[in-house]
Amino acid sequence: MKIKAHVISAFIAFLTIALFFSSTIVVEIIGSPDSIYFVKKSILYGLLILIPAMMATGITGNLIAKNKKGKLIQKKLTRLKIIASNGVLILIPCAFLLESLAGAGNYNEWFYSIQGLELIAGATNLYFLGLNMKDGFLLSGRFKKANKTMPISNCW
Repeated sequence: MKIKAHVISAFIAFLTIALFFSSTIVVEIIGSPDSIYFVKKSILYGLLILIPAMMATGITGNLIAKNKKGKLIQKKLTRLKIIASNGVLILIPCAFLLESLAGAGNYNEWFYSIQGLELIAGATNLYFLGLNMKDGFLLSGRFKKANKTMPISNCW
C-alpha cells in the first residue's frame, strides 16, 4: 500500500508542477494581463493539491526506504531534500509574490525576474522528480539498467 500511495502522490505532484510550469510559459507568451493574473491565482489554489502530494511523496518515500540502503535510494533521498527546499524556499514565496504583483498589474522587471527564478526552480524540480521516478522504476525492477556492452540494434 505504501508503494501505491507513493507512486500516486509522486505522479500527482509531477503533473501539478508540469501544469504550473507549462501554463505559466503559455500565458506569458500569448496571454493578456488578466489571463496571467488568472494563472498566478490558480497556481496558489493548486498549491492545495501540490503541497499534500509532495508531503505524501516524501513521507511514503522515507517509509519505503527506511531499512534499505543503496546508491539509488541515497540519490532519491538527496534529491527529495533539494526538491522540498526548492519548493519551500523559492517556489511557494515566488507564487505568492507573482500573484500579488499580477493582481496589482505590476508587470515590471521585478515580476519578470521573479518569474524567471520561478521557472528555473520549477524546471529543476521537474528534472529531479523525473530522475527520482526513473530511479524508482529501477528499484522496483520495472526497468532494468541497460547493458553498456549491448549493441544498439538489440535495444529496440
